[in-house]
Amino acid sequence: MKASPMVWTGRVLTGLFALFMLGASIYPKFFMPDVVAANMGRSGWTPDKTLLLGIIELTCLVLYLIPRTAVLGAVLMTGYLGGALATNLRVDNPLFGFTLFSVYLGLIMWGGLWLRDARVRAVFPILR
Repeated sequence: MKASPMVWTGRVLTGLFALFMLGASIYPKFFMPDVVAANMGRSGWTPDKTLLLGIIELTCLVLYLIPRTAVLGAVLMTGYLGGALATNLRVDNPLFGFTLFSVYLGLIMWGGLWLRDARVRAVFPILR
């Protein structure tokens, strides 16, 4: 069966989300711990939590990318992004540039899943 343009758009959004998370958030936590530790210190996190947060984030992303567990992965990643939002809000980072960035990522993540998965569209229908 040929995938519709809507499904392909969802796949592209999902891929962009995954690439961004891997490149901008997960990779640095695993391979650049000194840089990440400096930024986490400003946010109130101790550097020893860097690897743990990277593992949690990678696990959520892998679950999101597997079709059978995509909804679970999206729910878990939403919780993770909510924690990032709360952290940025607590340390008074700029609202639109930092604090709400988790919301933007969440919208892209759920939008990609909604477009590529008919089951999610059935649960969250958009009526005309």
